[in-house]
Amino acid sequence: MPLQNRVTPSGDIIATRHRGMFTGNRGIIHDPETRTLTRRWAGKAWLICVCEFRGRRRNVMGGRSWTELFFLDEATAFAAGHRPCFFCRRDDAVRFRAAWEQGNHVTGIRARDIDVVLHRERLADGKKRLHALPVPLQELPDGAMVQRETESYLIARGRALLWSPACYCETQNALQDAMLLTPPSTLRAFGAGYRPVLHESALRVPSPLVGEG
Repeated sequence: MPLQNRVTPSGDIIATRHRGMFTGNRGIIHDPETRTLTRRWAGKAWLICVCEFRGRRRNVMGGRSWTELFFLDEATAFAAGHRPCFFCRRDDAVRFRAAWEQGNHVTGIRARDIDVVLHRERLADGKKRLHALPVPLQELPDGAMVQRETESYLIARGRALLWSPACYCETQNALQDAMLLTPPSTLRAFGAGYRPVLHESALRVPSPLVGEG
């Protein structure tokens, strides 16, 4: 049976056989004896890590260190409220911090400062916080994710793709009343030039956003 360690764009942690492109963590949130979750997070540092690093192999949810979580792609992890790890993804983390500073008009930001902002933007009363769209849907930067009802959608090249644990799919759903999943400060980093890594299914020609001719 698959472990409960796959993160959705809305930040939930589900069980599925699909692993995804990235791993990451929110601290130690599992019981290593039962390999089950005991909580949803253990701190404000929610990280996006690479699945392979210096040849190290981990027994997933089998030890007492951080709990291995998995994401379809980087856009999914960002939508859930994570950021790149400064240890295993230092170059990406530095680029993200620079774009985050530029997009949010600040300087001298440390990783823990970003974590404080993200924690405020990703949660409301312990649940995923949704945000009003700052611009029309088709003007959101690539990698942004939105939610309508219970479904999550990726914005890529001015188009919307429906998220699933395995891939992105074309959609004909109306999205005029969608809400923003990606934290606003992260969205501004995308606008400043950071390009999240997308799953290969997002590179296929998607359907147009509702409202286009």
